[in-house]
Amino acid sequence: MPSTVSPCDDTDEELALFPAPPPVRYQDPDRHVIQFSGGVGSALAALNLAERVGPARMTLLIADTQVEDPDLWRFADDLSRLIKVPLVVVEDGRDPWQLFNDVGFLGNNLFAPCTKYLKQIPCREWMTQHAPPETSIAYVGIEPTRKDRPRAPSITRNWAPWRVEFPLLDGPDRPKEDLLADLRAHGLKPPRLYEMGFPHNNCGGSCIRAGQRQWKHLLDVFPERYARAEREEEAFRSHRRKNVAILKRTRDKVARPLTLAELRREHEAEKERPGMTAG
Repeated sequence: MPSTVSPCDDTDEELALFPAPPPVRYQDPDRHVIQFSGGVGSALAALNLAERVGPARMTLLIADTQVEDPDLWRFADDLSRLIKVPLVVVEDGRDPWQLFNDVGFLGNNLFAPCTKYLKQIPCREWMTQHAPPETSIAYVGIEPTRKDRPRAPSITRNWAPWRVEFPLLDGPDRPKEDLLADLRAHGLKPPRLYEMGFPHNNCGGSCIRAGQRQWKHLLDVFPERYARAEREEEAFRSHRRKNVAILKRTRDKVARPLTLAELRREHEAEKERPGMTAG
């Protein structure tokens, strides 16, 4: 049954909506929970932890948004078998489009209710039931980059009362290709979305936090996924009678909604112009 509570890996700030936790007297941990997104960062965090503490007390915790690329689950199973750690899948039961209709809000890059309801709440509820804060640690695989490092303090604060560790943040910044090479060195085939040019392995490439470039890439690579998103966006606009869109365009310091239908028409026109390439 869909959760009715209000945001395991994307928008850290939304976890602040949870009540302030009571003080906790921490003990030696006997439960190590990887907040596994299906991406390279959390996978390497799991590999790192398996080498340090062994698999016996570990859990790979992932939330199913119902729109993941099938290869994410192949990758998740490969990782689970390699490190001999069970994969625990939690879910709200809705996909992002069903959720947007239920909450009456079309997600965008500023606020993503899908992250809150489909990922963070199911993961937190599982932690509450199975991983006591006193004896558990949550591990988050944010990548060692200038963009991701500043997220660590807010993640730590907002996942309270659980302790949080970031296995990848020691050492220098590293590009995505280096991280993917580490996966291959462990005998893991990276998720195909990376090889297809997507920066993340979430929501099948149709993440509503993505910018115009990624949406155009989705149109080129997975036109059927783009078409579904376009239909869902238009249905929401029509049903709610609101001029809203996942994307926006700012010109002369004025922002306006940019629908996926409009972006598609522009991108198709660009590709038809002589000397123009898609991108």
